[in-house]
Amino acid sequence: MERGATLARRNAIPLDTSGKVIRAVGYTITILFAFACIAPFWVVITGSFSSEKSVLVEGFSLWPRDATTFAYSLVFRQPDKIVGSYILTIVLTATGTVIGLFGTSMAAYALCRPDFKHRNYIALFIYFTTLFSGGLIPWYMLITRYLNLKNNYLSLLLPALFSQFNIILMRNFMKGIPHSITESALIDGGGDFKIFLRIILPMSGPSLATVGLFIGLGYWNQWYPGMLFIDDTKLYHPLQLLLYNIINSALFIRNSAAASNIPPQDIPFETMKMACAVVATGPIVAAYPFVQRYFIKGITIGAVKG
Repeated sequence: MERGATLARRNAIPLDTSGKVIRAVGYTITILFAFACIAPFWVVITGSFSSEKSVLVEGFSLWPRDATTFAYSLVFRQPDKIVGSYILTIVLTATGTVIGLFGTSMAAYALCRPDFKHRNYIALFIYFTTLFSGGLIPWYMLITRYLNLKNNYLSLLLPALFSQFNIILMRNFMKGIPHSITESALIDGGGDFKIFLRIILPMSGPSLATVGLFIGLGYWNQWYPGMLFIDDTKLYHPLQLLLYNIINSALFIRNSAAASNIPPQDIPFETMKMACAVVATGPIVAAYPFVQRYFIKGITIGAVKG
């Protein structure tokens, strides 16, 4: 019996060695997973710098074939419109994120206060609107006829300011902040708004980053309200809508060329789509690493706390 135990101890892998093996396997899996996440976007970038003929004949690859910037030259054929759409989208994203985040956090704080008498009824009403809505026609009539925001940039800003999901998510996070802190501040003479600004908001950093990222992405990717409410040619369109129109124009030209027996490789449609994707997602991808750790922490805590 003792001899068997001795042999087992000799054949056992030392603790340090097993730990190194586990870390090596973990790092390998993480690197492979990261590559699987980065590879699609990298293929989009290389495809945008490839020629249309190489994409149609040989498909996409990890490196550009017949490298060219022809697709980008077509996308930026009218640089004033691209720059104007960029500025409009950035202003809408920044303004909407700040205002929406402030209003969402105030609503969430009020709903998580135990001394707010009707918080459960209001929370039920907010949740109910996630299940049922008035529909497209009443929404369009509200914006154009009653609010008179046709061809007004406020029609792009106001509808996306608040989201029921964001309010519920931030409310669940703020419920984890002990109410005794608020009570102590009230005893010391602090007002509700002062407590909210100086105590609650600094303690809600992860949830603010998470909800702020959701709101910012919503504004950055928004194109449908612009198509509905902005038809004045003198006004700039959101960036996503402008790129959508560019792709539709390229598709129309390609179909017309096919009817005229013009080779499809002479119309850079696939590479233009890749170039538009890079133009649309580049700034968001660059900004995401700065809020990533707050985003992961905030979405995890907000989803777990009840």
